[in-house]
Amino acid sequence: MKVGLLGLPQAGKKTLLRLLTGVDASSTPPVNGSVPGTCPVRDPRMDRLVALYHPKQVTPARIEFLLLPDLTKDSAKNQELFKALQLVDVVALVVRAFADDRVFHLHGSVDPLRDAAAAQAELVLSDLLFVEKRLERIAQESRKFGRTDRVRDQALMTKLQAHLEAEHPLRTLALDADERRLLSGAALLTPKPLLIILNVGEDDVASPAAMQAVAARWGAQHVHAVSVSAKIEEELAQLDQPSERDAFLASLGLGESAIDRLSRVAYAALGLISYFTVGEDEVRAWTVRRGAAAPEAGGVIHSDIERGFIRAEQMRYEDLVALGSEAAVASAGKANLKGKDYVVEDGDILSFRFNV
Repeated sequence: MKVGLLGLPQAGKKTLLRLLTGVDASSTPPVNGSVPGTCPVRDPRMDRLVALYHPKQVTPARIEFLLLPDLTKDSAKNQELFKALQLVDVVALVVRAFADDRVFHLHGSVDPLRDAAAAQAELVLSDLLFVEKRLERIAQESRKFGRTDRVRDQALMTKLQAHLEAEHPLRTLALDADERRLLSGAALLTPKPLLIILNVGEDDVASPAAMQAVAARWGAQHVHAVSVSAKIEEELAQLDQPSERDAFLASLGLGESAIDRLSRVAYAALGLISYFTVGEDEVRAWTVRRGAAAPEAGGVIHSDIERGFIRAEQMRYEDLVALGSEAAVASAGKANLKGKDYVVEDGDILSFRFNV
């Protein structure tokens, strides 16, 4: 699953990519128009499980981030970079919210709500151009070839066009299953989840004001948001000892690194959850879509588990941590056997029985 980092010049995208993935975009050549990097999902539950089992190997969930070229004032140039954006599952819009006269801003002043609105307008425009071209093609085929089988396509495109012309992203448009099927594979951007990353100043890192402004503006548009101070995160990255990091965060009134929180928010924006497998050999987080049934979750490990699924042994993370061992969980009656209809929950600890 891929998250695309998009934004104006000097918003902090390259710094965030390096802090998240360790990839230096200045010395890494693009692949298909973007610079890729892989990030572990910083999940504090993993630390607790590792402390319980002391495993030989620890494998966290991971997300791929793609750094895209800078947005510009030229919509035609933006259309070119949006080709790379079609490859991502979540659009992560990095917006500058810090004041620094030494750092250039394309619009001459810092206004995160203005910049986020302008970026979303470009995405809406891209989709509108796509829909208009599709409608033109449908009309041409009807005239030239007498095709009458495109009525549903035409009705759907007209519905999308009206929504986009009202400057609304398509993720806010209700579609039925048949309409979603017709759109599968379409090169549209605004149906994708949107994550707004506010790059705030050091003095604002503990203030909720910027996040509240985003929520007030886009809360009804299914937008995820997180605030990060790239400058503070760079300072944190230079501290080797966990005790030093904790003390530094505490001095700022923060409970955790914003980069750690960002990886989890991106994961949630993708509609994903983690379940765990545990033991002395390995503690591992497995990625599965929210709402997945137990056989599908097992299939993430190996297709044979899904094909020959019998049942899953399930514990809740909270019960295991509170009681201290699998035996104690079982003695308390909190270890369960789940069938193929069980919907996996975030934080489940699972093992699978299967036969092929």
